[in-house]
Amino acid sequence: MTTTMTHKRVVVTGMGGVTPLGNSVEETWRALLAGESGIGLVTRFDVSDYPTKIAAEIKNLDTSGVIEKKELRRMDLAEQYTIVASEQAIQDSGLDLEGIDLDRCGVVIGSGIGGISTFEIQHERLLKGGPGKVSPFFIPMMIIDMCAGLVSIRYGFRGPNYATVSACASSAHAISDAFRIIQRGEADVMVAGGAEATITPTSMGGFCQARAMSTRNDEPERASRPFDKERDGFVMGEGAGILILESYEHATARGARMYGEILGAGMTADAYHITAPHPEGHGARRSMVAALKDAGLTPDKIDYINTHGTATGLGDIAETKAIKYVFGDHAYEIPCNSTKSMSGHMLGTAGAIEAIVAIKSINEGIVHPTINLEYPDPECDLDYVTEGKREVSLRYAMSNSFGFGGHNVSLVVGSLNSDR
Repeated sequence: MTTTMTHKRVVVTGMGGVTPLGNSVEETWRALLAGESGIGLVTRFDVSDYPTKIAAEIKNLDTSGVIEKKELRRMDLAEQYTIVASEQAIQDSGLDLEGIDLDRCGVVIGSGIGGISTFEIQHERLLKGGPGKVSPFFIPMMIIDMCAGLVSIRYGFRGPNYATVSACASSAHAISDAFRIIQRGEADVMVAGGAEATITPTSMGGFCQARAMSTRNDEPERASRPFDKERDGFVMGEGAGILILESYEHATARGARMYGEILGAGMTADAYHITAPHPEGHGARRSMVAALKDAGLTPDKIDYINTHGTATGLGDIAETKAIKYVFGDHAYEIPCNSTKSMSGHMLGTAGAIEAIVAIKSINEGIVHPTINLEYPDPECDLDYVTEGKREVSLRYAMSNSFGFGGHNVSLVVGSLNSDR
């Protein structure tokens, strides 16, 4: 006996964000369109001994009115960012929490590293004062799944609830999983996204020793240079990005505003190296092809690509090769950009923020520029939107996220009036 599963349509009804460019989606979007950089000298700790002294920090975040002071002391920064962004997204969605079935509302929130600042602080207490000085809240403040757990507890969402961990692809995996859960009919509403707060002494030290980050310390705003011949590594960022996903039927029944539709997701592995991408972008190729197939689209339908674009020597070339392989001649007609040129690399949060950017671009018919691309790498020869924001009619967009360990996710989003 065979059965045919009918996949439900999945729409985006709410978005929230805390980024180095602004403490809301709208603030972030305005900064992106203006070509502003969120990168500066690290202010949280002494970086005089570090080769990299710059990062994209969250600035002036006001948690009052969202998180009580008692709760605040029991939360890692990543969890604080999550709660603020989730509250924004819930409010933006207009969900009536008393009028929906909370058993059919779930949460998937990813992070690459989780509560590392908590780990560092508590480990120092252990070394100085012994185990009795370690906080009883150490474990729930540190573990990666607690971002999802806290959102579930705060809003009473009793559906699927967990974290995804795949380095820089974590929040893209979270969106992909939430998309599938609704498609299969296992939930009506999902909170999906990611959070990261890794601008800490140990994290900075590790990435510096790996020689992965830019050392352009005298020009922080110009340090993140995706696809530029003079790029010298990524700039670490932090924050949270949250989307409210709903089945089309559920959103329609409550009269929700819909920003767009999640149409497809592709997930692959490079199976190549712990940090370097496959030089020909084989895993990235297959994730893009899989996302297009899942969305039921041919390559010529894609109007815009928000690239992974980290400003690493190997990564930018591999992604460019993969795009050209998948899209052929059409690759040169697609506006591509890198949000990370301004936000820095928000690691596990990047995929969610960049999916939000792709949806905003479709909604407003504008793509933001890639800043600092002054000397194009001959091997990176696509249209990276270097001349400032560009108005363009968009129906379908792709967002790429690739993580250490060879994890690849491509998401395809579209406008609600798209004709597949």
